[in-house]
Amino acid sequence: MPIIHHHIDSLRAALQPYRSEQRIALVPTMGNLHQGHLQLVKLAKQHADIVVVSIFVNPTQFGVGEDFDSYPRTLDADVAMLASVGADYVFAPSSDEIYPVLPSATAITAGAITSQLCGQSRPTHFDGVGIVVAKLFNIVQPDVSIFGQKDYQQLAIIKQLVRDLSYPIAIIGAPIVRATDGLALSSRNQYLNSDERQIAPILHSELKRLAQQLSEASNYKSVLQSLLIDSTKRITDAGLVIDYLEVKTTDLAAIDTQDSQLTNGQDLIILVAAWLGRARLLDNQLLTVKP
Repeated sequence: MPIIHHHIDSLRAALQPYRSEQRIALVPTMGNLHQGHLQLVKLAKQHADIVVVSIFVNPTQFGVGEDFDSYPRTLDADVAMLASVGADYVFAPSSDEIYPVLPSATAITAGAITSQLCGQSRPTHFDGVGIVVAKLFNIVQPDVSIFGQKDYQQLAIIKQLVRDLSYPIAIIGAPIVRATDGLALSSRNQYLNSDERQIAPILHSELKRLAQQLSEASNYKSVLQSLLIDSTKRITDAGLVIDYLEVKTTDLAAIDTQDSQLTNGQDLIILVAAWLGRARLLDNQLLTVKP
């Protein structure tokens, strides 16, 4: 059973003996764990000797009217799940422990990368992610930290944060874990009712279809907009409300469709966020365009 720490000083003291000879991994979560989180822990164990899982519903990354108050807190069940995959420590601090003063006088801002995709509809979200991850990195001082690729923009921002603030931490992106019907696992999937749960896998199926069409096109830029319009219609006709559906380079740069020159074998990523009832669903799909 993993050892639970609620206070920064006690966790630091527990980890101190390992720092000279063993590698420490951090898996940041907001709890309400599912199999996707457990895969992050399993991956962490491949890269480190000691695995710390943080469980903290971070108030600074929720906007006005979002689900901070209703976000499920399931610490006992989470700890039991983490025991099954061999996590060593759980860091489950209170909000006061992480934020002695709230709002904090100090901010972490990630610049232009946050102004697109999720940042358009959640303008303060990634500032909140940045400050809490920076604090967790300072508290745990891990050698490696694992983040899921489902939150692709977040992963890119964390990599930028580590680069720009010179953290000596290796950031590893873990592949998306899916249900058997293709739906990306998420704690917010539990907001879906039974009918919505049957509809939700269309996001993954549409991303796969769009990726195949783009990868097979002789000039993907010439068909990109028409294919996005078609996929948007299919998704909205199924009952979802799209926040965004975009194709970017893997470093989240925009694609200039006016420039007809192709980059042979270029890697791209399709990213989508959509509402279905109370649930905001995220997904993405990597592809390589035709050489």
